[in-house]
Amino acid sequence: MSYLVLARKWRPRRFAELVGQEHVVRALVNALDSGRVHHAFLFTGTRGVGKTTIARIFAKSLNCERGASSDPCGECETCQAIDAGRYIDLLEIDAASNTGVDNVRDLIDNAQYMPSRGRYKVYLIDEVHMLSKAAFNALLKTLEEPPEHVKFLFATTDPQKLLVTVLSRCLQFNLKRLEEEQIRGQIAKILAAEGIEAEAGAVRQLAKAADGSLRDGLSLLDQAIAYSGAGAGSALTDQAVATMLGSVDRTRVAALLAALSEDDGAGLMATIEVLAGFSPDWGGVLDALAEALHRIQVKQLVPGSEVEADGIDVDALAASLRPELVQLWYQMAVSGRRDINLAPSARVGFEMSLLRMLAFRPGESAGSPSTAAGGAATGAAGGAPGSGRSAAAAARAALEGAAPVRAAAPASRADAALPARESAPATATAEAAPMPAPASSPAPAVSPAPSRMPAADIDDTPPWREAPPSRAAAAPPPPTPAAPAAPVHPVPSEAPPRSAPPVSAQPPPAAAASPVAIDAGSWPDFVAGLDLRGPVRELAASSAFIAFDGSVLRLSLPESDDHLRAPFLVQQLADVLGKALGAPPQIRFEAAAAAVGGETLHARNERVRDERQGAAEAAFHNDPRVKRLLEQGARVVPDSIRPIQEQEH
Repeated sequence: MSYLVLARKWRPRRFAELVGQEHVVRALVNALDSGRVHHAFLFTGTRGVGKTTIARIFAKSLNCERGASSDPCGECETCQAIDAGRYIDLLEIDAASNTGVDNVRDLIDNAQYMPSRGRYKVYLIDEVHMLSKAAFNALLKTLEEPPEHVKFLFATTDPQKLLVTVLSRCLQFNLKRLEEEQIRGQIAKILAAEGIEAEAGAVRQLAKAADGSLRDGLSLLDQAIAYSGAGAGSALTDQAVATMLGSVDRTRVAALLAALSEDDGAGLMATIEVLAGFSPDWGGVLDALAEALHRIQVKQLVPGSEVEADGIDVDALAASLRPELVQLWYQMAVSGRRDINLAPSARVGFEMSLLRMLAFRPGESAGSPSTAAGGAATGAAGGAPGSGRSAAAAARAALEGAAPVRAAAPASRADAALPARESAPATATAEAAPMPAPASSPAPAVSPAPSRMPAADIDDTPPWREAPPSRAAAAPPPPTPAAPAAPVHPVPSEAPPRSAPPVSAQPPPAAAASPVAIDAGSWPDFVAGLDLRGPVRELAASSAFIAFDGSVLRLSLPESDDHLRAPFLVQQLADVLGKALGAPPQIRFEAAAAAVGGETLHARNERVRDERQGAAEAAFHNDPRVKRLLEQGARVVPDSIRPIQEQEH
C-alpha cells in the first residue's frame, strides 16, 4: 500500500500555487522575467513555510525545456523530473549530514563541470547553517565567483549561525510565518479536493495548532483524519480534533471566566475538577484563557470591533468586567503560563494562577460587593472604579485607624491655589517678627527635633489650616548670628587670624623649586614617582641614568627602543622632569653599548619580579607538605607557582 502524505501531495509546483510569501515570489519572478538572476540565494524562516519548495520551483524555472521563465510548464521531462526529485542537475544536499570540509571540496570539484541536461547546475543546500567553519571557508571563493552555469540555493532556519562573509555573498529572503487564516483556507481547500467533510471548528483548531507552519498543519490534518476515520463515511468533527490535540473545550473556558467574574470560588474549583477529568494541557488552558481575555479587552476598549466569540459570551463579560481587571487577569494568565513548570505539578500551578485572579483585584467603587466589608474601608477606597486602592489596603487602614487617603492632586484649580493664599499671612508675620537680640547669658538648651517623627505624631491637618498653638510654641527659635568676638580658647593648630601678615601664612617660595639630587641608584625610583603616561612613560622606564650636571641629563637607550626617542616625546619628558628638578634639563641620549649606565625602571621591575618568583618557588618546594606530596607521586604543574603578593593583585 503506497500513500503519499498530504504535505508532499499538495506541495506547490508553481509560484502561483504558493500560500503567502508574496514578497519573495515577487522578487524571484521579476528576476526571472528580466534575466537578472543572482548566482546565490539564501531562504530563511521557520520550518514548513516553503523554503525548499520555493527553491525547487526556482530551479524548475531556470531549467524548463520551454525556456527560462517565472512560469514553468510543469509538463516537460525536466519539470517532471524535478517534481519527482530525480533531476540530475539539481543536487539537493543535506548540510546536517554533510558538514565536513571534504564534502564541500567534492561539491567544488563537481561544480566546474557543465550540467548534463539543463542550462544550469543548481545546488540546493538545506540547513546550511550546519556546515562547519572550515567547510564555509572552503566554499567562500566558489560562492563569490562561481562558474556561469552554477546557481546556489541555500535554506536555513537559523541564519544567525552563518558567517557574515557567506551572508554578504547571497541575496537573502526571509520567509514569514503564515497567518492562521491562510492555513485555514488551504486546509479547507485540500479537504474539499479530497472529498472529506469537516466542521469549521475542527479546521480552526488545526490551523491554530499549526503555529504558522503549513507543513505542520497538513501533518496534523493527516493525523486527525486517521484518528477520526474521516473520509470513510464520517466527517472530521470539532470534538475529535480537540481530543486528539488535547485542547480544552471553549465552554470550559467560559465557565472559568464566569466563576471569576461572579467571585465564586466554589464554582471555580468545581470547573477545574471537571477539566481535570479530560487530562488537559494546563498550560494550553491558560493560553486559551489569555486569548479569551484579549478578545474581551478588545471588545471593551475598541467599540464596534468584530470579535470572534469562539464559545464565549464576549459581550456579556465585556459589560460585567472592568477593563483594568481584565488587564490584571491577562497578566496573571501569562505569568502563570511562564511559571507553570516551576510549580509542584501543572495542575497546582494552574489552580494557583486562577486563585491569584480570585484574590487580587483593583480598587472598586463604594457600592460594589467587594468593598462592603466595612464602612471605614469603603470610605478609604475612594469611590471611583479603578482608583487603584486594593481591599487589603483599605482593611489595613481601617484596622490601624489611619485617616482617609487624600488624592495626590487637588480637585480643582481653586483648591490648588488655596494653600498658597491662606499660608501667605502666616509667612509674612514670621518674616516681620524682629530677631531676638543676642543675650550675654547662654540661651536655654533646646533639644534637636528628631530626624524621623514617630507614626503617632503624624499630623493629618491639611496644609492650608493653621498649626495648633502647642506645636508652634514647641518649635525651636531661629538661630542667632554668631558674635564676632575672639574665641576664648584659641587652638594653636588653627590658621592665624586675618590681621596676621599674609607672608607668614604662605609656604616659602623656594620650597617648590628645590632641586632633587638623582644618581644611577635612585633613578628607577625617581622615574616611578613621575606623573607620566603612555609612550613618555615607556621612554623614561626604558632609559638608564648616566650623569646629570644640573642642566644636561645624559641617558642611555637600547637600540630596540630607539623608536621612542621622538622629539616631541623627549620634550614632554623634559617638561615633566623640570617640575621636579627646578628647570627642564637638556636630555642627551647615548647608545647603550657605548655607555655604561645604571639600571632602568623596566630592568629593576623585572629583577624584583624574578627575585620574588625565585623566593616563592623555593618556599614552595621547601614546604614539608609539598615534599610529602611529591614523594607520594604528585607533580608540580610548570609555571603554576606565583608569589603571594602577585596573586593578591
